[in-house]
Amino acid sequence: MIWLSSRWRIAVMVLPAVVLFTLFFAYPVLYGVGYSLTDAQGFSAPRLIGLDNYAALGDDPFFWLSLKNTVIILVVSVAFLVPASFALALLMQQRIRAAGALRALLFGPAIVAPILVGLVWVFILDPRVGLLNRLLVPLGIPEIQWIGGDSLTPYSIALVFSWASIGFAMTIFYAGLQQLPDDVMEASSLDGATRWQQLLHVTVPMMRETIGIVSILLVTNVFKIFELVYMLTGGGPVHRSETLVSYMYFVTFTSQRYGAGMAIAVVVLVLGALTSLVYLALARRGRSA
Repeated sequence: MIWLSSRWRIAVMVLPAVVLFTLFFAYPVLYGVGYSLTDAQGFSAPRLIGLDNYAALGDDPFFWLSLKNTVIILVVSVAFLVPASFALALLMQQRIRAAGALRALLFGPAIVAPILVGLVWVFILDPRVGLLNRLLVPLGIPEIQWIGGDSLTPYSIALVFSWASIGFAMTIFYAGLQQLPDDVMEASSLDGATRWQQLLHVTVPMMRETIGIVSILLVTNVFKIFELVYMLTGGGPVHRSETLVSYMYFVTFTSQRYGAGMAIAVVVLVLGALTSLVYLALARRGRSA
C-alpha cells in the first residue's frame, strides 16, 4: 500500500467525487444564486438587479405563509417521528412473531413515490369525499377541513409525511440498536439497572449519533416536501397550504419569475443548512459536556 502515500495518486482517486460534487451540487447552487440576483422572466434576457428579489420576499405575504406552514410541518413531524420511530425500533428488537414482516410493512411507505402517497391520502382526508369524514359524519361530527382549509392543512401534511417516513427512520434506529455492545447492557443489568434505567442512561446516550443523523435527514426531507402538497391541495386555496418548495415551484414555473423563484430556493437551502448546522453544534456541545 506504499503507492497510496503518493499525493497525486490520492488526488486521482478523489477526483471523480470532486467532479461529481461540482457538476451536480456546487455548479447548480452557484447558478441558482446568480439567477436569484436577476429579474429573469420567461424568455426575456435576465438583467442584474442585486438583492431586489430577496427584498421583495419580505413584502410577499404568501412567502411568509409558506414559511409558517413549513415550520409547522417541521416541528410537528420531527417532534413525533424521532421518539415514535425510536420506540418502534425498540419494539422490533424484541423477540416477537413475524418481526421481519412487521419491519417490511412499516418500511413499505418509504419506498412508495410521494406522488402516490399524496394520492392515497387525498381519498382519506378530502373534506367532501374522504374516508375519514365519511366515518365521522354518521357519529354526529361535522365535516372537518383536513386539507384545503385555513388551519389544519399543514398538520395534515405533517401527518402524511410522518406516515411515509416513520419506517425509514425506524430502520436507521434499528440498525443503530444492533450495533450496541452487548457487554455494556449486561454490565448495567448486573449493576441492578432496570430496563427503563438502561434505556435512559445507556441506550439513549449511546444512540446519540444515530438520533442526530435521523433528525438531520428528517429536517432536510421536510424542506423538500413538494409532491405531497401538490397532490393534497395543489397549494390552495389561494396559496394558503403552500410550503416553501411548492411556492418556489409556483413562482418559478407557473408565474415564470425565475429570478424570484431562485431567491426562494436559496432561502430554502440556507434554512436547511443552518438548521442542520445548529443541531450538529448542539450535539457536539452535548458530547463534550
